[in-house]
Order: sequence, then C-alpha cells, then structure tokens
Amino acid sequence: MVTTVKKEQFYGRLLQQVDDLLGDERDAVANMSNLSALLFMEIEFLNWAGFHLLRDEQRVVGPFQGKPACVRIDLGKGVCGTAALSQKPRLVEDEVGGQAVLGRQ
Repeated sequence: MVTTVKKEQFYGRLLQQVDDLLGDERDAVANMSNLSALLFMEIEFLNWAGFHLLRDEQRVVGPFQGKPACVRIDLGKGVCGTAALSQKPRLVEDEVGGQAVLGRQ
C-alpha cells in the first residue's frame, strides 16, 4: 500500500532528479527526451511517457519512451484530442482490460 508520506517522498525525489537532469539545459527536445526517459524509468507500471506537440490543429508525437504512439491526433478527437482541446485531463476506464487511460495536453 502506498501511503501519502511515501508518495510525497517519491515525488520529492523525482522532482530533485528532474532538476538535476535538466539543469541549465535550454534545448526543449533534449529536455523532453530526458524527462520522458526518467519518468518511464522511475514510475512503476507506466507503458508510455512523453510529449505530443501542438502543430496547427493537431497533436504530433514528440520525444517519448514506451509503446508506439499515434503520430497525429486531431484536436477534439478521442481521449487525448478531447483533453487537448478542453485543456483538462480525462480519465477513462478501459472496458476490456480495466485499465485507466489519462489524456492530457
């Protein structure tokens, strides 16, 4: 069982790792790449960690770690496109596998 204290310690350590990893680096692609790798490595049971970049009226896949991802997602389409358009997270239970999918801009 994960307690609030354990979560606070975990995320506090993770934030410190992010600060150490990104440091003074200013290149967005380098930072997104390293952040994706860190999150994928440190967060248990994660199958994808990364970024989609807003290009015109679509989200286009950027640096990520994990399973292959949709290359382009139209705003307002599906879980991720709807979350991007509304700028609010969406939590959807997977009816088949019982897993949750979180879509966020």
